Amino acid sequence: MRVVLQRVTRASVTIGGQETAAIGRGYLVLVGFTQTDTTEAVAWMAEKIAGLRLFPDDAGRMNLPLDAVDGAVLVVSQFTLYGDARKGRRPSFVDAADPDQAVPLYEAFLVALREQGLRVAAGVFGAMMAVELVNDGPVTLLLKR
Repeated sequence: MRVVLQRVTRASVTIGGQETAAIGRGYLVLVGFTQTDTTEAVAWMAEKIAGLRLFPDDAGRMNLPLDAVDGAVLVVSQFTLYGDARKGRRPSFVDAADPDQAVPLYEAFLVALREQGLRVAAGVFGAMMAVELVNDGPVTLLLKR
């Protein structure tokens, strides 16, 4: 499981010209799954994201978690996080989980984040999405499990 997490002041997903999900302050989470991922990995990642202290405190240090700033999470499926471009010019995606495996993991991830008490918005799995964000910082992390 791979996650690219960006601290944002706003993020949204548009499909076919229609905004389908949006958040204000919080995290934009791009998530990709591989064939060996499990629901245990999903639960671990949700707990990790909920506990990260990436927002500035009064001293300007990254010391506050998402719930302390009344933030939300926008989750977008991103199989290309498992793209391998070491050979040739066209990336290989053989390590990305097939949709029949990835969709249940994606849905479990949304549930696990909500179980952590987070407000969660989501893109549509497999859709052609336009993702717009305003980076806050910028702060961007790569998380792997």
